[in-house]
Amino acid sequence: MPASKNPAIEDYLKTVYAHTEWQPDPITPKALADKLGVAPSSVTEMVKKMAAQGLIAHVPYGPLRLTDEGRLRALAVVRRHRLIETWLVREMGYQWDEVHDEAEVLEHALSDRLLEAIDLRLGRPVRDPHGDPIPTADGTIATEPFLRLDGAPAGHTGRVLRISDRDPDVLRLLAAAGVAPGVGIEITTVDAAGERVLVTVTPIDADDSTGATAEAFPIELAAEAAAEIWVTG
Repeated sequence: MPASKNPAIEDYLKTVYAHTEWQPDPITPKALADKLGVAPSSVTEMVKKMAAQGLIAHVPYGPLRLTDEGRLRALAVVRRHRLIETWLVREMGYQWDEVHDEAEVLEHALSDRLLEAIDLRLGRPVRDPHGDPIPTADGTIATEPFLRLDGAPAGHTGRVLRISDRDPDVLRLLAAAGVAPGVGIEITTVDAAGERVLVTVTPIDADDSTGATAEAFPIELAAEAAAEIWVTG
């Protein structure tokens, strides 16, 4: 079975890629084992296999890095996952907190032909429901400067770029609070203990056809929720 169609290898590639997509530190074999929920010995064997296939560059006891080929294959898996999530929300009536696990299964089964049909039907979306960029078929992915909300200084203004889909409870909490990718946001106050962040949110539809402006509103976020939000830098 080709490496690109091996579900286990696809999971490894996607996890290594995702680890450094929104922060700079490379992933270690131990961290990879923790994220995948497998034994370190399993990671060791799989990394050897993937290195032999030219997908991962690795030195003993050092961090893992994707080769150019490994990155392209990882982006292909990421593309399938994020298009499936977008399709489930837009076409199938799912909420954004319900799609991650479904996409984890379907991403390994979807044919390239079906994926292309979904992409075309959706109008070639560039971001998924959580704000993560969707790679193109040739492996191009859009990036822009960003900060994680819990690390942004008071006074910083921008818009919500993406929200991690790691915790469905946080997604539901933020949806209820009106926080979603694309909304304007200003960090008003960060408490001294770093446990709370007060922000002002401007809704996406701030300007309607009448010229009226939707009212911005303040909300308080716990640090755990702020750590799941990335904003434009």
